Amino acid sequence: MRDFNTQQFTEQFESLFFGPARAYASLSVDYTEKLLRAQLDAGQAYTETGIAQLRSLLDVKDAEGLRSYMEGQQKVAKELTERFKGDAEKVVSLQQDFVQQSQKLADANVKQASESVEKATRKA
Repeated sequence: MRDFNTQQFTEQFESLFFGPARAYASLSVDYTEKLLRAQLDAGQAYTETGIAQLRSLLDVKDAEGLRSYMEGQQKVAKELTERFKGDAEKVVSLQQDFVQQSQKLADANVKQASESVEKATRKA
């Protein structure tokens, strides 16, 4: 009868289950942090723009001021559209990076599991 090697079992369990789970969890936390940071930055920029526009509206005192404000609105709308496009591209890039990193982890884990199975079958 063979002796049960707890050290070997622990190492295999670590390499096949806990290690990959920790790596994926770490990747997920990093992705979540980057995504939340991007959302907070965007939210802050939109809020600051909105407040600046409200302050500009408060400064309107006559027809000329209103005309100037309305012309400024077109510029602000264009800037917000560009900002929104850039923010959307940033989120898509983050998602693509996360998918690529996840795929690399999965490939590495499958390779490692295959190697572990091969070692175990050779020993048996």
